[in-house]
Amino acid sequence: MRAFQENLQRAGPAANASYTLVGGIVLMGGLGYMADQWWNTSPWFLLIGLIVGAAAGFYAIVKSTMGR
Repeated sequence: MRAFQENLQRAGPAANASYTLVGGIVLMGGLGYMADQWWNTSPWFLLIGLIVGAAAGFYAIVKSTMGR
């Protein structure tokens, strides 16, 4: 049981970074979609939001794996 708990503790930062990746893409993509609907500029803000969200997520993954 102790080994299982240690594995979960070591996997925590990587799991958090993966949630950040998915959350960043969904959040920024959604904001970009709403901006496109507001200003009728489809699909530019959606694409920008997806790229920014993916970049933020990958930054979190790199930060969690390189910093430890």
